[in-house]
Amino acid sequence: MHITRYTDYSLRVLIYLAVQGDRLATIQEIADSYDISKNHLMKVVHQLNKKGYIETVRGKKGGMRLYMAPEDINVGVLVRETEHDLSIVECYSSKNACKIAPVCGLKPMFGEALQAFLSVLDKYTLQDIMQDQHKPQLLRLLQIA
Repeated sequence: MHITRYTDYSLRVLIYLAVQGDRLATIQEIADSYDISKNHLMKVVHQLNKKGYIETVRGKKGGMRLYMAPEDINVGVLVRETEHDLSIVECYSSKNACKIAPVCGLKPMFGEALQAFLSVLDKYTLQDIMQDQHKPQLLRLLQIA
């Protein structure tokens, strides 16, 4: 299974904001911290705000912070909400052109594997990612004062 850059960046934004606590952070700050494109993050942040994961504050001293508590942000739910296509193989796609799809034994196997993948992610929250013992290292690695 491969998650998209969009989902990866969504998780990174949430991790960054969780480390921040209540302090407002900017998109530019996050982009600089991870050395990734601000333009990519703008769409991610917009969707995270729209879905209720973060809140944004407009204005000169504006920014964003988590709207939900880290323990309430489930990784499996986030992945389902940010991945637009969880089709592991073509036969799950609406554009399926595989001739053997009606009788192929791969589809149920990959379906089971996908469910197992998501079931594991469902066991974890943003709080689990944060682990208190790693917070000092996260702050240092992300260059957060």
